[in-house]
Amino acid sequence: MNRAYKYLVSFIIPLVYFVGFHEKGFFTFGAILVAFVAIPLLEFGSHGSTENLDEQSSEKIAGAFIYDLLLYLHLPVLLFSVYLYFFAINSGQFQSIEVVGMTLSIGVYLGGIGINIAHELGHRNALFERVLAQIFLLPNLYMHFSIEHNRGHHLHIATDNDPASSRYNESVYAFWFRSVCYGYINAWKLESKRLKMENKSFLYNQMLWISLIELFYLGILFFIGSWYFVMQALIIAMIGFLLLETVNYIEHYGLRRKKLETGSFERVQPWHSWNSNHNIGRLFLFELSRHSDHHYKASRKYQVLRHFEQSPQLPYGYPSSMLLALIPPLWFSIMNPLVKKEEEKQLNGFYKP
Repeated sequence: MNRAYKYLVSFIIPLVYFVGFHEKGFFTFGAILVAFVAIPLLEFGSHGSTENLDEQSSEKIAGAFIYDLLLYLHLPVLLFSVYLYFFAINSGQFQSIEVVGMTLSIGVYLGGIGINIAHELGHRNALFERVLAQIFLLPNLYMHFSIEHNRGHHLHIATDNDPASSRYNESVYAFWFRSVCYGYINAWKLESKRLKMENKSFLYNQMLWISLIELFYLGILFFIGSWYFVMQALIIAMIGFLLLETVNYIEHYGLRRKKLETGSFERVQPWHSWNSNHNIGRLFLFELSRHSDHHYKASRKYQVLRHFEQSPQLPYGYPSSMLLALIPPLWFSIMNPLVKKEEEKQLNGFYKP
């Protein structure tokens, strides 16, 4: 039980957001300062823990409801945070620079934690949890993510067929455009393919209903606050999903699966994703940074994800790596040699299933 409570630190992000709403001024930038200043500084010089749970503990913890409850509790907090945001920008009590701070902070919460929890719940089998995942994605206007991620990204990871797998020497800005656009297009293609296989009409297309729900959400905001609310909704959604795409970028940069003589690709292995064991980022992101195991076995719950010795390791934690990615020459100078080393290991047979 005590192991679960450490994930309560994720609520620091909405907490400092609420403080910013109340105190205004410099405090409105609280969430972004925690995520991209405090966490990188606290993680500096540390590589984190490589400890894994034993099999008996893993089975016990995987079935403990408290870990699921910690995810569920973020939903009312996140929705209330969105409400506070629109209340703040409509109240006239906040100066322009404070609105900027609130916008960046809510974007960090939506993308850094909201989409991350949606990602976790979207892999679950229970309909209730998959519905929760979609609600988490709604303010990000990224409800198609579950379709493309589960049925596209996990199938094509570390190949050029996957828009969410960044390529060698590709800047994060070029990647944003490619992943956002083609990810959305792929979601429509995947649904079209599913309907054709199941011989169902267009009315069963999930992308159709997702689009209508997102338009209804924007329509409500327009009714309440006109185009200003719609514009702000688009801005915070963009901040949210670009945070997600930046995470995608650092998780898969330059890594590729071998193409077999049959024309298919080798099975996804732990060395096809970048891993990070930096402890603080792991807690804030519900172990997302142990990404190699997630792709190796997507059904494994966050609290029991494992470290693999064969997993390529990011030299810095997720927040630091995301900041570095925004400066492509610096990112390339650090990561390109590491990608080359990983390629050499594969060629020399260092990695074996």
